Formats: sequence, C-alpha cells, structure tokens
Amino acid sequence: MKARHFTISVAVLAAAMMAGAAFAQTQADAPAVKPMHFHGHRFGGPMGFPTRGLNLSDDQHTQMKSIMSKEKPTLSPLFKQMATTQSQIRQLSMSDNFDEGKVRELATQQQQTMTELTVQRARVQSELYQVLTADQKTKLTQMMLARQQRFQQHTQQAPAPNQQQN
Repeated sequence: MKARHFTISVAVLAAAMMAGAAFAQTQADAPAVKPMHFHGHRFGGPMGFPTRGLNLSDDQHTQMKSIMSKEKPTLSPLFKQMATTQSQIRQLSMSDNFDEGKVRELATQQQQTMTELTVQRARVQSELYQVLTADQKTKLTQMMLARQQRFQQHTQQAPAPNQQQN
C-alpha cells in the first residue's frame, strides 16, 4: 500500500515538474508582460472567469477591464514568482548534484505563492461576479455546473494510473 502511494506521489511530482518546466519555458520565451484577454478562451476569461456566452454589455467589459488593470500590479509579481521558482526547481532537477533540501525549500515557497494566488484569484473573481446581472449570474452558475459535470465524466473515463496495458 505504501509503495503504491509512493509511486503515485512520484508520478504526480514528475507530472507537476514537467508541467512547471513547460510553463517556465513558456514564460521565459514570452514577452515580459503578456496582454490580458477579456473575451474568454475555452472556459476562461480574466482569471479563469468565463465571459463568453454571458452577453456582457460594453459597460460590463469596461468594468471588468478596469478591475483587471487595477489588480495587475498585485497579480503580476505572483505569476513571476511562480515562474521563477519553477525554473529554479527545474534547474535543480536537471543538475548533476540534486539538492533535495533546496527543492523542498523552493516547493514550500511555491506553495505559499500558490496560496496567495488562489486567494487573490478568488477575490478578483468575486469582484468580476458583482458586475454581472442576476440573469448572467444564473447563466454562469449553469455554465460552471455543466463544466464540472463534463470534468467528472472525463475523469471517470480515464484509465486508472497503475492499470497495466497489454
């Protein structure tokens, strides 16, 4: 049982490191400041807040852009810190002399930054939510429930992590 948990933990850690490395590489290749988009991609708009399909008025778009512009000085350093820390972890994982203590220290920093980002994201989403009309709030709730159901169906269809393939 412990071996299985260890294997799963190692797999999750490896996946997180690979995703982080890809994110950090993308961040390194990207311009210093990415333009903010307010007309949702897939499900997300600003800060993952879905705006597509809500038929926002021009005034609502302006209010949301204003909120995001106001929050950018708070959020940008957090995103930069995430990318920097992940880059340092990637460098340590690829070095000849792996320093587990340093990686743990960086992982703790990453966790603290992620916590702060999560709190800030929820606060910004709350501000964006207040811009919506009652009908838009209802539609947003329906969209989010549908997304959650699709995600649950997708995860139920995925093969088990340790399932052997023949």
